[in-house]
Amino acid sequence: MKIVTKIFCLVLLPFLIAPPATAQLQPADYSQEAQQIIQELLDDKEGFQRLTKFVDTYPHRLSGSESLEESIDWIVEKMKEDGELDNIRTQQVTVPHWVRGEESATLISPYKKSLPMLGLGGSVATPEEGIQAEVLVVSSFDDLQSKSEQAKGKIVLYNVPFTSYGETVQYRIRGAIEAAKHGAAASLIRTVGSYSMQTPHTGTSSYEEGVKKIPHAAITIEDAKLIQRMTNRGKKIVVNLQMDAKTLPDAQSRNIIAEIKGSEKPEEIIVIGGHIDAWDVGQGAMDDAGGCFAAWQALRIINELGLEPRRTIRLVMWTNEENGLHGGTEYKNMVKDNGELENHILAIESDSGVFDPEGFGFTGSGEAFKMLQSIGTLLEPISAGEITRGGGGADIGPIMREGVPGMGLQVDGTRYFWYHHSPADTIDKLKESEFNKCAAALAVMAYVVADMEPTLPRES
Repeated sequence: MKIVTKIFCLVLLPFLIAPPATAQLQPADYSQEAQQIIQELLDDKEGFQRLTKFVDTYPHRLSGSESLEESIDWIVEKMKEDGELDNIRTQQVTVPHWVRGEESATLISPYKKSLPMLGLGGSVATPEEGIQAEVLVVSSFDDLQSKSEQAKGKIVLYNVPFTSYGETVQYRIRGAIEAAKHGAAASLIRTVGSYSMQTPHTGTSSYEEGVKKIPHAAITIEDAKLIQRMTNRGKKIVVNLQMDAKTLPDAQSRNIIAEIKGSEKPEEIIVIGGHIDAWDVGQGAMDDAGGCFAAWQALRIINELGLEPRRTIRLVMWTNEENGLHGGTEYKNMVKDNGELENHILAIESDSGVFDPEGFGFTGSGEAFKMLQSIGTLLEPISAGEITRGGGGADIGPIMREGVPGMGLQVDGTRYFWYHHSPADTIDKLKESEFNKCAAALAVMAYVVADMEPTLPRES
């Protein structure tokens, strides 16, 4: 049963634009339901405790690993034990299987020092005896080009300060390719992070057909700066790099899917979730178990409050976002093949950490944007109501490219790149109160879009 009676009257919300001819009514007041959802989640203890137990038990959830598959089994079992969600199931996904193995980096000259490092996802191994070579420090791909003659046989170190993720990550993704073109024996990057306490960060990298594959790894900000200073003093820098990384045959993994079935329009779907895989360092607590569990808790609270949205709210925990995006792609293929794609009304992703929520970024029609802005006012009590243009996420990207409107939960990102893809992404970095507010923001947005009379319009 609905907890409160909805009032539908266009004149009560003049800030909502007039609906298209096919939609007769606008949602006028969901404030009581929003307040109930928010209060219930702010007081909640179970969701964060469940997240904590999960990441303590199943860290290192990289695609192809036993830990990932065991973690999926655990979630599915808990969902079925809860008995709160409908159509609990998994979707098979073929994923890459890269294994880090033993690895180390050691400064040999001008003195000996262990360098904290992490091999980058997809990297090849060094020869069994390792690679010991002089280091060439460069500040950009253009700088590497200008020092091409010096690069042959060297270990190229990209000492590039973090500006933004989109700008700086290119050295992680393409660093080995560009260094190999100039004859380098291996490549290192200054870790892609905004802060470090001798913490390296991993992440996926790539190779290019026709270009020799060379080992590729990250060292800390502190050590990249140290090597730069010694180079500036004219010192010869020699590093020994040992990496046992290997790529195994593709493995099988799964997306997790569960729903609150719509009461009147069950064929229309609002999909919400994050990715359950994580790198093989740290616990993947903020990236992205926190996003998955916040979305899960959002659906649980909607159900526990007895709310029955008109449309289906579907929770998806995607696999293999970190090093392949096969989970998001296979989900798109599935809903396209079974005819559900056109009935996806909105996709909401949480993959920016579960810190203080600020609002949502949205990609879709102008009319839908204005409707969502009005819904955002319901989140003002937790300062999470700002709806901005441009948003989505990696896992919902495949269906967004097919025309599905997309939203990404936006949070205070101050600390995100301190921990991203590093051993420091652990549960102690998160706060229960912030996690609960993220769950509340997701729950209110998903519920109102799922229940309001008019269907959120797509771009024509």
